[in-house]
Amino acid sequence: MFHPDLLANKRILITGGGTGLGKAMAQRFLELGAAVHICGRREEVLEQTAAELSVATNGEIHAIACDVRNREAVEAMIDEIWSEAPLDILVNNAAGNFIARTEEVSPRAWESVIGIVLMGTLHCTMACGRRWLKEKRNGTVLSISTTYAPVGSAYVVPSAVSKAGVDALTRSLAVEWGNRGIRLNGIAPGPIPTQGAFSRVLPRPELEAMALDHNPMHRFGTTEELANLAAFLVSDGSSYINGEIIRMDGGEFLQGAGAFSNLGRILTDADWESLKPRKKS
Repeated sequence: MFHPDLLANKRILITGGGTGLGKAMAQRFLELGAAVHICGRREEVLEQTAAELSVATNGEIHAIACDVRNREAVEAMIDEIWSEAPLDILVNNAAGNFIARTEEVSPRAWESVIGIVLMGTLHCTMACGRRWLKEKRNGTVLSISTTYAPVGSAYVVPSAVSKAGVDALTRSLAVEWGNRGIRLNGIAPGPIPTQGAFSRVLPRPELEAMALDHNPMHRFGTTEELANLAAFLVSDGSSYINGEIIRMDGGEFLQGAGAFSNLGRILTDADWESLKPRKKS
């Protein structure tokens, strides 16, 4: 679908790039000629991913350990990258989420999700944006949102609040920075299985079948599909798309808002107990 040099000479940073959607995007961008930086909190995972994708694509990939919740750490990371050459593209992919009854969510859990999803996106966007503006460079920001951000969803309230903020940031800065060569867009994916994802959020196997029945296409999305959409949105071929959040969910959103809102009628107290995070010994 794409020319193999679609992203040639582009330098891209992907937050949360060591696993899941971030890893899939990193691989696709490398295949299309980009130089890619991936960051995350687990250095070992990042290094393994970088080594794997370097061999698979013969591309240029760099791993940097960074907790995006920490503004000083983000600034240090961007300084390190910029010392070699400026970035062209930022992909805000780092996220945190869990299913829980909201009255049982601790203040620390709230802070963790908001810190990664909203503040992490803000820290990285501002760090790159200020440099692009100062240097009068064009730049592109792509943020991974969620389909329930515009309407909210029960049982994932910290995520819904944070992703709604990401959408507002995207649309606001698209207007404010658009005339200075910086465009911002987002992707709101529906359910896309990644390693371990469904086992973490769905306590019973039959709930996966129910999720399939809720989708008009009766299937989940793939990481490859998301990576291809991301590649288009960060490429020069989409240069007139600005301030949009592209929903990619097979039509699921149109069938009923709030991806997790029906769980209150389905899960038992035992199910809710099994979803609670376990303290490490």
